[in-house]
Amino acid sequence: MENNYWIGKKVFITGINGFIGGNLCKILVEKGANVFGLIRNHNKGTFLFNEGLSDSVVLINGELIDKDLICRIISEEQINVVYHLAAQVEVGVGMANPYLTFETNIRGTYTLLEAIRQYPTKIEATIIASSDKAYGSYPVKKMPYKEDYPLIPKFPYDTSKACADMIAQVFTNDFYNLPIIITRFSNIYGPGQLNFSALIPDSIRSALGHSKFIPRSNGSNIRDFIFVEDVIDLYIRIAEALSNDADRLSGEIFNAGTNNPIAVRDLLEMVYTLVGNEKDIKELIISMQNKDPKGEIQCQYMNYDKVNKYFDWSPITNLNEGLTKTLKWYESYFTKYFKLFK
Repeated sequence: MENNYWIGKKVFITGINGFIGGNLCKILVEKGANVFGLIRNHNKGTFLFNEGLSDSVVLINGELIDKDLICRIISEEQINVVYHLAAQVEVGVGMANPYLTFETNIRGTYTLLEAIRQYPTKIEATIIASSDKAYGSYPVKKMPYKEDYPLIPKFPYDTSKACADMIAQVFTNDFYNLPIIITRFSNIYGPGQLNFSALIPDSIRSALGHSKFIPRSNGSNIRDFIFVEDVIDLYIRIAEALSNDADRLSGEIFNAGTNNPIAVRDLLEMVYTLVGNEKDIKELIISMQNKDPKGEIQCQYMNYDKVNKYFDWSPITNLNEGLTKTLKWYESYFTKYFKLFK
């Protein structure tokens, strides 16, 4: 695809004020796209506002489940590309409030897709951001997850993503024939991630002395972490390819990870060591012993074989490099917003 593909393209991002949405928005603006974003509040502490992006995009206040609003956005703005990133992503919130999780992640998805179905004329590509959690729990010998694995979720968040995936696939069948790709990525981290229930931002904040890390397990859980810049590069490639070859690509599911998993305990040691806080990590590891994880899948990771074959993509940022970049961003962020997190 030519490098000028994005110039003048009208791109709608749900979840634009979130971590991944803000990072994606930054690159799309740099590429010359006209970006529209759905936003529920104007939290000025997010990546979108922190990076000065809010003045370069059109922000629309509203709820994803507001069908009339979403229809107006798709039709009146003549949207070309949709990135559906909005979600209730916290596993703990999902356990405590499954209704909210289902409303946001399932109803929000079919509301968006119905709007696209009604006004498909200008739509070239729709990317539905799912999660590795949609697969549910598989034994270690079955890792890494493969795109053709049956979805066997157990917990509310996992189930909500699996349901949204299946709904999205309905809209790609021969009857509706919408250009849609579903992505299932491993744990994404990097600058701008302000969901402090997530492991890496929580551990960095704690290692810097701004909070106390509360472990949810004994640290034996195996996870895969992929740097946000690599993810954004892949999102760009996927949309370009889908818009150019929908007949071949629509309905496809793509996993992406590093295929280099790490135990949570080892990741924590990496973070605290980078910060130079060896004392606290020793105490933390001791406190994690015999901690029984609740609502946590034991082992999850992915490779990138299929996306490499289709889009010539592979992650280029190793974990140490990515954590170093991420730590630098948080140090700057906390300098500006320290009082918000004390």
